[in-house]
Amino acid sequence: MKKAHDAALKAKVALEALKGERTMAQLSSQYGVHPNQIGRWKKELLERLPEIFSGKWRKEHKTEAEMIEELYKQIGQLKVENDWLKKNRNCSGSGKTDTGRDLFHDTGFPPV
Repeated sequence: MKKAHDAALKAKVALEALKGERTMAQLSSQYGVHPNQIGRWKKELLERLPEIFSGKWRKEHKTEAEMIEELYKQIGQLKVENDWLKKNRNCSGSGKTDTGRDLFHDTGFPPV
């Protein structure tokens, strides 16, 4: 069975392996991780380390505040659209298609 390791542990172990102060066997014993796994984490650290200092990484990884701001914008837009649909549902006719299907209630979603 695979054991899930959190990112902080992976980073710590990979960094210690990179330092080379202890052998893979010593690190494996200390952290309870197979030496091959430590080697893979070390390799991944070396491959991805330059990304941290590139502008590309910063563009791809938004800050938490930026993500929250974007989500609030989306919520606001959806609220406006929802309110408009509620307001205009009764004004635009029966809300049924030519086949008699109810556009507002036959969506498969619970009513708002």
